[in-house]
Amino acid sequence: MPPSFAYFAPGPTRNPHNLAHTPGGSSSGSAAAVATGVVPLALGSQTAGSLTRPASYCGVAGFVAPAGGPLDTTGFVGLAPGLDAVGLLTPTVADLRLAHGALTGADRLPGPPEPPTRPRLAVWSGDELAEVSTDMRAALVRSVEDAVANGAVLVDVDWPALTPRLVEAHVTVMAYEAARTLAEESTHPDRLSAPLNELLAHGRSLTTGDYEHARSVARRERSAMLALLCDVDAVLGPAAPGAAPKGLTTTGSPVLSRPWQLLGLPAVTVPGHRDAQGMPLGLQLVGHPDRLEGLFSLGHAVERAARANG
Repeated sequence: MPPSFAYFAPGPTRNPHNLAHTPGGSSSGSAAAVATGVVPLALGSQTAGSLTRPASYCGVAGFVAPAGGPLDTTGFVGLAPGLDAVGLLTPTVADLRLAHGALTGADRLPGPPEPPTRPRLAVWSGDELAEVSTDMRAALVRSVEDAVANGAVLVDVDWPALTPRLVEAHVTVMAYEAARTLAEESTHPDRLSAPLNELLAHGRSLTTGDYEHARSVARRERSAMLALLCDVDAVLGPAAPGAAPKGLTTTGSPVLSRPWQLLGLPAVTVPGHRDAQGMPLGLQLVGHPDRLEGLFSLGHAVERAARANG
């Protein structure tokens, strides 16, 4: 297998819940190791959906660190510096919170997460970006109903007017930066995977103007989203279009992570739901980078309700 630089070419890992299904990618080994209990904590990385998707497919909790946060990419082999982020994978959201506190040098490890009081949620279906499965839709509805029953307030957002533009900008930034980061490697296409060669070719076709426009979209919409997240505790939506697809030749679609990765926002993958075949379904909570404690606490509450009803 030629080196893929964490871009879509599947590795040898299989989904521990069904070996005929993908574990996602590119943090597949980390997610599967946590899911099987081999390790209680693993590192991952994300440029598009490389941590959120494996966490969802393998039924574990995942955290993508916000841009500029204390968990940085020093020592990582980069793909697109403006998008690359470090993340954590653990069995539960409470474990994520504990690990994050330890790794960021907190004076003391946090106690049990306090349940949020009347959180304000912006519910996002993801329908404008992907064909979300019936089981994933049902999981989201159940979690929303549980949240409302426990006092949550729902806030309307016009997602179709926003997220497709963010996905388009993400694709541009990722391709443009990857083509320049891996300029030397691209001179040896026979040693790279087919998906990576396609990405680099697309990146080379983009102009500086294309890139600057995409970055301007990111800056403008990040400011608007941060303003929204000052009034809303989190965006709650699907972490992937559905359960892990059958087959080992692809790693699934990252499209539902692209908007938030472009904006550099923290995201928590919440396990606990399953589809009709017993495969894991993960939801994701996206929040404000300055309110991580609240994001972890909300994720813990959503997970606890999902497992109680699962």
